[in-house]
Amino acid sequence: MGNSLVSLFLFTFLLVGSVQCNPNYADALAKSLLFFQGQRSGRVPADQLLRWRSNSGLFDGRLANVDLSGGYYDAGDNVKFNFPMAYTTTMLSWGTIEYGKRMGGQIKEARAAIRWATDYLLKCATSSPGKLYVGVGDPNVDHKCWERPEDMDTVRTVYWVSPNKPGSDVAAETAAALAAASIVFRRVDPTYSKQLLRTAQQVYHFALQYQGSYSDSLGSAVCPFYCSYSGFKDELLWGAAWLFRATNAVYYYNLVKSLGADDQPDIFSWDNKYAGAHVLLSRRALLNGDKNFDQYKQEAENFMCKILPNSPSSSTQYTQGGLMYKLPESNLQYVTSITFLLTIYSKYMAATKHTFNCGGVLVTPNTLRSIAKRQVDYILGENPLRMSYMVGYGPYFPKRIHHRGSSLPSIAAHPQTIGCDGGFDPFFHSMNPNPNILVGAIVGGPNQNDGFPDDRSDYSHSEPATYINGAFVGPLAYFAGSR
Repeated sequence: MGNSLVSLFLFTFLLVGSVQCNPNYADALAKSLLFFQGQRSGRVPADQLLRWRSNSGLFDGRLANVDLSGGYYDAGDNVKFNFPMAYTTTMLSWGTIEYGKRMGGQIKEARAAIRWATDYLLKCATSSPGKLYVGVGDPNVDHKCWERPEDMDTVRTVYWVSPNKPGSDVAAETAAALAAASIVFRRVDPTYSKQLLRTAQQVYHFALQYQGSYSDSLGSAVCPFYCSYSGFKDELLWGAAWLFRATNAVYYYNLVKSLGADDQPDIFSWDNKYAGAHVLLSRRALLNGDKNFDQYKQEAENFMCKILPNSPSSSTQYTQGGLMYKLPESNLQYVTSITFLLTIYSKYMAATKHTFNCGGVLVTPNTLRSIAKRQVDYILGENPLRMSYMVGYGPYFPKRIHHRGSSLPSIAAHPQTIGCDGGFDPFFHSMNPNPNILVGAIVGGPNQNDGFPDDRSDYSHSEPATYINGAFVGPLAYFAGSR
């Protein structure tokens, strides 16, 4: 599809959107955070609002004689993968750092969602000297089962990286998450903030000292599920950038510089952090006028030029309905993460009345804001199907999501245990809507033709994931607070 045609479609749908769609961003923000309660592992607190979930994975870590209870299940399964969990935590923290003042009462929920992850990540980083625990649950066994997290009877294998089994990618992402969260808690809980930062520095040092990919160390325990396809250099840069943001220490600035020129992809995700690191580092150039960071401003703008539909260097496809379309498997994870960067860079540009050019096309803060808003509005129902891709938001949303706990009756409704194979019939294969609504969950999303089958077995479109939501909280707060 030509750029001019894409621009025409986007322009048309922006017009349609302004007439027909008036999303309630504050409501969507509250729901996007409530979703994380549905993903909780461990002992749920008394104030748990999603009552169909209860305690699970209480003995996680026992096989290694450590307590690794807590954290989040990554998606519709019952495995805890720390690589995407840490990325989710970094993005939740970044959104809260940038947009906390726009969150209103939801700031407490955002902090609670972050802390549920960081409490677990701290255990993983400090329970055994020389080891960083990076996952609980054998994915190859778990994925053959359809059972509630509360009933899990599969082996809860514990996975870790160490000096002789390195994992720079997962370690540096964990460091990024802890460093970003330390900024979130700096004023409200200084003691916790210091603990997060201290641990972040230790984990980053481990990532740097023992370099290697966790995919090579752990093999089929993480691949093909959350293989580090982009290597670990992007995480080393991302981790150093977050530690620099949290400490302002010259040491981390020098590290960032020493990691050198790097890839300039047209994607941003739990696997590939380059674009995020560039936008994060560009802040110093834009807001502080620090010329030492001009390189990152340039790289951030090169990225934006690859995303914008009317840019001569655009490498991003858009659907006829106006949705950014990157990859067929769980496309909305890329949409939410890229949209996050669009809002952040737009905010930085607006603060200094900065503009830039993609070839002959002038890009203003509002250019980025409009594309970001279009993506947010599409996800919330301004699309050809009039379908909200956030569960529980709007009149039409996915009813048969690929999610074990949501698709199986709760313990209150069905006290008997549902074993590994027990959930497939009559629940997984049923055409009935899921009995439990996982409020706020954003699914993988529509296909490249704006179609969505709402089929439980079609996981690439119907499965929600923490990292889709983790990146969407920021843009929702941005628009909720700027009306």
